[in-house]
Amino acid sequence: MNRRLALKNLTLGLGYAIAAPTIFNMLSSCTADLETWKPLYFTEEQKYMVTNLVAIILPMSEIPGGLDVNVPQFIDLMYNDVEKESNKKFFQKGAKEFQSMFEEKFDKNILNGTNIEFQELFETYFKLSEKETKQVLRRQRIKEKAVSSENKPLYYMYKFLFAIRYYAVFGYVTSEKIGEEVLSYDPVPGVYKGCVPLEEIGNAWSLK
Repeated sequence: MNRRLALKNLTLGLGYAIAAPTIFNMLSSCTADLETWKPLYFTEEQKYMVTNLVAIILPMSEIPGGLDVNVPQFIDLMYNDVEKESNKKFFQKGAKEFQSMFEEKFDKNILNGTNIEFQELFETYFKLSEKETKQVLRRQRIKEKAVSSENKPLYYMYKFLFAIRYYAVFGYVTSEKIGEEVLSYDPVPGVYKGCVPLEEIGNAWSLK
């Protein structure tokens, strides 16, 4: 699939959500080198998990990938400064389940995991049939206390993975580099045109 077309569809799917100036300031501050970056919220294991997952969700190709625009740092800041406590709890429980499943499957500490192994586990839970996908999504809409003990590990893990996927895309399309170099960008907006055919718009427009 063409990455630019996929990116356009993802940004349209986000509904062009309006982000507060605080979030844009957070985006511009995510400049730490991936190797030396010290997370504010994540543990070292969570940093490693999120970094590998972002590399899978937004790999580098003809356009920059998620790691090129510091998406893991952005997600860390969102959980440290913005997210509500209930979602932080889901993140922690889901990250614990993902780590447990990884270490059980590959019989090694997650910090020694390879990107190929992360890819394999990630695909296990996202390469689903249409029926399976509907079941997962339906279960995610259930309140936590209504989920059976048997289903809770997967419930928490999907909460974690869906949150990473959402924030990865959100951080990516609202980054300065992607806004100026990949999405349509006009530093000096001109006349407003209300009814324009979608095919004339071209790429999704930057929120920057």
